[in-house]
Amino acid sequence: MYLGRIVAIGMTPAGKAAAMYRVSSRSFPNREAVLIGGQVAILPRAGFESDLRKNPYISYNCIRIAGEWAVATNGSQTDPIVEKIAMGIPPRDAISLGLLAMDYEKDSLDTPRIVAVVSNKKPVGYLGIIRKDALLVREFPLVPGEVRYLSTYEKNTPSQHQVTTGFDGVCAECAASYIVNGGIFADFTNPVTSAAAVADGDGFELAVKVL
Repeated sequence: MYLGRIVAIGMTPAGKAAAMYRVSSRSFPNREAVLIGGQVAILPRAGFESDLRKNPYISYNCIRIAGEWAVATNGSQTDPIVEKIAMGIPPRDAISLGLLAMDYEKDSLDTPRIVAVVSNKKPVGYLGIIRKDALLVREFPLVPGEVRYLSTYEKNTPSQHQVTTGFDGVCAECAASYIVNGGIFADFTNPVTSAAAVADGDGFELAVKVL
């Protein structure tokens, strides 16, 4: 099954919150997640920079940190959501405001914008989406070994039923791999690259996976 881009929230068996992001793409597969300082960006691979002239939505910051919160998204909504959280706006409201301001992507597919947010202090996470027909944000409890996910296509409603168990990752690199080939994610097609943030003390460990 092809789901497009995927965000996920989960918790390691040791109780560390994780936010994950995966690029799955049929149109623009020549991209990679790159660690740049304390954040992760999605960029065209060397030699494919001209893809940006075909679609300006394919390059963006996909993971950033705002205090106790890690934010993972599939587009340029990452930055305004992080800024709002840093200002003290609650994550649910920051997600809603950021998505409403940015709206869905105005490409040929009306691609939704999706968001995942977790805390390194509370066992709670958020999944949000803005589609052409809806804006939805939902809070979920985080449970050790579980991962909840949301995608741009098919699985594009925050739902208690979009969950996979058996998440045994212990680090950010493990989480970035899991959203590509672990659990139910192994059944989803066209993976390109992924990234993850896993709680680590008062901060987050970041990692990327390039396929």
